[in-house]
Amino acid sequence: MGSPRDSHSFRMHWLRGACLLLPLCVALSLRAAQQTAQTPTTNSAGQGQSGEMSVKEENSASSTDSEAAKFRVNVKLVLARVVVRDSTGHAVGNLKKEDFELFDNGKKQVISNFDAEHVPAAATVSTTSIAGSGGSANSTSTPPTFPSRYIAYVFDDLRLNFGDLAHVREAAQRRIDELPASERAAIFSTSGQTVQDFTDDREKLHKTLNSLQPRPTQVQAGTRCPDISLYMADLIVNKHDPNALQAAINDYMVCANLQPQFITTVGPQVEGFATQVLNIGEEESRMGLRVLKDVVRRMASMPGQRTLVLVSPGFLTPELEYEYGELIDTALRGQIVISSLDARGLYVVLPFGDASQRGRPDVDLPGQANTPAIRVSLDTQSASAESDILAVLANSTGGTFFQNNNDMNEGLRRVADPPEYWYVIGFTPQNLKNDGKFHTLRVTLANHQKYDLQARRGYYAPRKAEDPVEEAKREVEDEVFSSEELHELPVILHTEFFKPADDAAKLTVLARIDVKRLRYKQAQDRNQNDLTVVTAVFDRNGNFLQANQKLVQMRWKSETLQAKLSSGITLKSSFDVKPGRYMVRVVARDSEQQVMSAENGAVEIP
Repeated sequence: MGSPRDSHSFRMHWLRGACLLLPLCVALSLRAAQQTAQTPTTNSAGQGQSGEMSVKEENSASSTDSEAAKFRVNVKLVLARVVVRDSTGHAVGNLKKEDFELFDNGKKQVISNFDAEHVPAAATVSTTSIAGSGGSANSTSTPPTFPSRYIAYVFDDLRLNFGDLAHVREAAQRRIDELPASERAAIFSTSGQTVQDFTDDREKLHKTLNSLQPRPTQVQAGTRCPDISLYMADLIVNKHDPNALQAAINDYMVCANLQPQFITTVGPQVEGFATQVLNIGEEESRMGLRVLKDVVRRMASMPGQRTLVLVSPGFLTPELEYEYGELIDTALRGQIVISSLDARGLYVVLPFGDASQRGRPDVDLPGQANTPAIRVSLDTQSASAESDILAVLANSTGGTFFQNNNDMNEGLRRVADPPEYWYVIGFTPQNLKNDGKFHTLRVTLANHQKYDLQARRGYYAPRKAEDPVEEAKREVEDEVFSSEELHELPVILHTEFFKPADDAAKLTVLARIDVKRLRYKQAQDRNQNDLTVVTAVFDRNGNFLQANQKLVQMRWKSETLQAKLSSGITLKSSFDVKPGRYMVRVVARDSEQQVMSAENGAVEIP
């Protein structure tokens, strides 16, 4: 590839993101649509007594079960997004596939997929208008322009204290005031209690920011007795660290006013406290990762540049490394950049703890190790470990990690802007076992230029093989919520609308398929193939509204295929909407060739 491609207009077919939509519960509705089978209906193309074609119509309001069409499962790729910077910190955009080398557990791999991406400073995205005023389609009127960039701000309200949250919230308010007309912003929180979907309505965004508040699920550090952090709890319970346990015991002796003779008997009790802290902390981490993964999947439906900004004081993921590895994979396949901002700003560990906190002895207990020194060491290690996950998420997805700086205005500016150039490298591991083990990845430059490379550290092998039917369903979903156009099947998209009232409209999407150009399996003197067609409607902000799915079971006689179907078949899906601008998308896939088409369109209903 000689030149980079603009990321706002190009989505690689082999990079398919997941599509669960958190705020709208679209995952459930589309899954229901894929699992619904109604009574086959008669079609003008010739179904009926001959039984040559049946259509099973499915929509997002349905909930009964049926067997989904089986599709070919694509080969799993391991992806790495690489940002290359020169000595001045600027991203380098003129490299090619042969300039890179990739190593999996130290073994050089064949790079099977490669793409260079360019993010223009001011990108615009518009889709072709296929409907005009009145009620007909294919007008030559000015096409509706849709957002070119989406930024999701995820605030870690489970861990942010009030002071840090107030500081970064003030900076976020300024960012919202400067929101360009071509951008959409959304606000989420790791507790799940704050949700504002993508919008350009600044008043809504300001109101949502003002509603943010700390929502911890356990007593804050410094007020517990004993004072055991999640980092210490992980050391005590999972890693059996004697120094961490002794520091917690010493804390307990002081805060509980116990006599020194009891120090040898409180160990099991302190370990019980540590287990409680660990269990609550792990659930907080799971909640946060679930929200992040759902937001990433949500953003896979967006058509332009997409950045997730995680605002957090840092957190730990004990025993959850596989889960955040899945988050990274999902972001890479959905082409979502994750940036992170350490909301603690310039963070300093007090040498002898905070005098206002109880349970922090500033002197050693008789016969015990240097407790203040141990606590300073543990607090320093904890601060580093908590920020490490923020760095991993950013470095693995091509984002920016902003830390050790109190200028939150500058921080939010930096993390919201993706690098101008990056590269996506894919390879297929050979003989990969489904054992869930970690594989180290190393990306280098073949000619050893003195550039800085930012890429993921590694990946986790799958824990089990995914069921082909389930993966097939997911692949269809992924394409529905992508923005790329594919033309592997002969599908033409057309729209119409009718306004029964000033505030209501019926939008009809027609998908015409040239069935004569499909390939068929010959069985029982019939030409057999199954075709799945999904039609989806999105609003002006790119938010999913409705979806309809049809499963066309074709059993044509040869004479019917040749004589009656020269004009193809047309499938119609209707949606009740209000006047406004909409994006529509039709995705079709057949069971024989196992190929897919995806057509985009836009309609403006006055």
